[in-house]
Amino acid sequence: MKTLTKAEEQVMQALWKIEKGFLKDVIDAMPAPKPHSNTVATLLKILIEKSFVQTTIYGRMNEYKPAVSKDAYSKNTLNTMVKAYFGGSYSKAVSFLIDEKKLSVQDLELLLQQLKKK
Repeated sequence: MKTLTKAEEQVMQALWKIEKGFLKDVIDAMPAPKPHSNTVATLLKILIEKSFVQTTIYGRMNEYKPAVSKDAYSKNTLNTMVKAYFGGSYSKAVSFLIDEKKLSVQDLELLLQQLKKK
């Protein structure tokens, strides 16, 4: 899966949020300050070329929808990050989060309960 720039990722976040929509809908779903419509249109074109977005044409209007789910992109991004920064070790990644005080004991207990259920 190709990587996204920060700007492309912001457009995808908006599109995942609305599930499908026209250019105006995508812009409306983006956080302030809203980018110019030409910028978003260009980013959508790039995302189509990268196969992240599909489009349906209605006359002169394009309706956009994600071709890649947020879960699939998140999974790929996390796997890439763990591989690049933690040698592929998820336990090292979790240890890092603990050391940085990003995971509490309660968080770890919830994770353990989820593991036991599966």
